Amino acid sequence: MFDIVFYRPEIPPNTGNAMRLAAVTGCRLHLIEPLGFDMEDAKLRRAGMDYRDRAVVSVHPDVGAWHETSEARRVLAFTVDGETLYTEEDFAPGDAFVFGPESVGLPPEVRTLPWITSRLRLPMVPGVRSINLSNSAAIVVYEAWRQNGFIGSR
Repeated sequence: MFDIVFYRPEIPPNTGNAMRLAAVTGCRLHLIEPLGFDMEDAKLRRAGMDYRDRAVVSVHPDVGAWHETSEARRVLAFTVDGETLYTEEDFAPGDAFVFGPESVGLPPEVRTLPWITSRLRLPMVPGVRSINLSNSAAIVVYEAWRQNGFIGSR
């Protein structure tokens, strides 16, 4: 399916929500350290609920270590200054979706890595900074899954 990559996530409930998203969609969730919380955080557990054990979650020491072990077909960075709307992308199984930390988004040193295939954005009205991290991931994952006929769903 797809890989969801959270680069240095800071807020436990967002990551817990992403664990649940990964479990119900068949995606894999990759967390790039440092994390802004402990993996045993009560808020993380509460947000992930009983789906936490069903999610495929990996923690990587840095984005380079993730990339070295990744089998991603393409690596798509999501950022407010992305050139293309996410709805204009043709997603395919094996794509990896990279999102930045809640407070600052994906930093330039990550979104400009040579192996980033493209930089995409979610539309927003003027004057707002960002969309919640786990909501952004859910929007993208469900659009990608929809484009691929909801492979593996019941």
